[in-house]
Amino acid sequence: MWVATVLHRPVVPVPLFFTSHLSPKVLLKPKTFRFGFPLPSLKLKASATRKQLQTQEPDNEGLRNQEKSDDQSFDLGWLPTFPHVLVASMSNFLFGYHIGVMNGPIVSIARELGFEGDPILEGIVVSIFIAGAFIGSLSCGSLVDKLGCRRTFQIDTIPLILGAIVSAQAHSLNEILLGRLLVGLGIGVNTVLVPIYISEVAPTKYRGSLGTLSQIGTCLGIIFSLCLGIPAEHDPHWWRTMFYIASMPGFLLALGMQFTVESPRWLCRVGDIKDAQTIIRNLWGDSEVDKAIEEFQSIISNDGTDVNSRWMQLLEEPHSRVAFIGGALFVLQQFAGINGVLYFSSLTFQDVGIASGALASLFVGLTNFAGALCASYLMDTQGRRRLLIGSYLGMVHIHLCNWSRPSNWSHNSRTQ
Repeated sequence: MWVATVLHRPVVPVPLFFTSHLSPKVLLKPKTFRFGFPLPSLKLKASATRKQLQTQEPDNEGLRNQEKSDDQSFDLGWLPTFPHVLVASMSNFLFGYHIGVMNGPIVSIARELGFEGDPILEGIVVSIFIAGAFIGSLSCGSLVDKLGCRRTFQIDTIPLILGAIVSAQAHSLNEILLGRLLVGLGIGVNTVLVPIYISEVAPTKYRGSLGTLSQIGTCLGIIFSLCLGIPAEHDPHWWRTMFYIASMPGFLLALGMQFTVESPRWLCRVGDIKDAQTIIRNLWGDSEVDKAIEEFQSIISNDGTDVNSRWMQLLEEPHSRVAFIGGALFVLQQFAGINGVLYFSSLTFQDVGIASGALASLFVGLTNFAGALCASYLMDTQGRRRLLIGSYLGMVHIHLCNWSRPSNWSHNSRTQ
């Protein structure tokens, strides 16, 4: 016979007529009282009841922890912010596209515009948009302060669209340089603006993962341009079509930003507290409204109050260590050579004997994209420091492997 213990009643055996006509398989034990056992007699001490309660409490606690973990596994708090971040990341898609757009067709462009065989001019045409990006990045702060993020995004599409069209219609070296410079101006504003916008719109809990969308957008732009560059190996005028295509994301970005939210921090800065509260409530939740508004107002009130601050203070303690590490990360990343690979990988692969340099470059873009996806998944779980150390150690290992086998590469290329 089976019995069940109840807290405030004496435990008695279940009458025989309740169980005599039922199969034991039909009997269901209550889910919360799982301590039924056959009793040979009516002797049951209070300690048994206490023991059951002690063993029951951990089980209930385990159920609560399991429910909590289940809730976390279906956490969709990032979803309201995702469309806005996705539209902003289209700027990085354009950045990536213009990084790879010259990779394959540079030989055709140089032949048609009259500077074929001049590596210096080829390098200038490929990389001049970085010079424009430097100028554009310096103007981003003042534009955002006056116009806000949304309007700055939309105005910034003007040089992006014009530069792509001028490049597509270029018939001389100066025209292609002008088009690339205009594109660089727009890219420079976007590279500064996109991280600012994401950090001010995304909830703190998901800021790392959503921030990686900018890098994912860059990788997708590189992959798309490298895919489009494959026909350029057989069509000497295909590069003009590629530049015309480059103007289309600019129109989409200008239109998409019309439906995104403004930065709540900028709204607080200009005194539009009501709209800022509405945006935070819709994207972050009701519980974050007061805390976020208080934080924004505190930052704004302290902004610019320290008139005695100097740039040279970055070289003094306690700021020097942080400034050195942050700056060194950017510098060392550039010296790793990834930009040179993305700009001229097609020519490099052809020099070592690979038949389709554009197709080989596509695999470089896919590898870059895979790394961005890994960072997006691990950013908020493993932390930034561990990912940085792992990625830099990986780059060191690959460079050492390439350095130790230069003769093999040259032998293979001569053989082929």
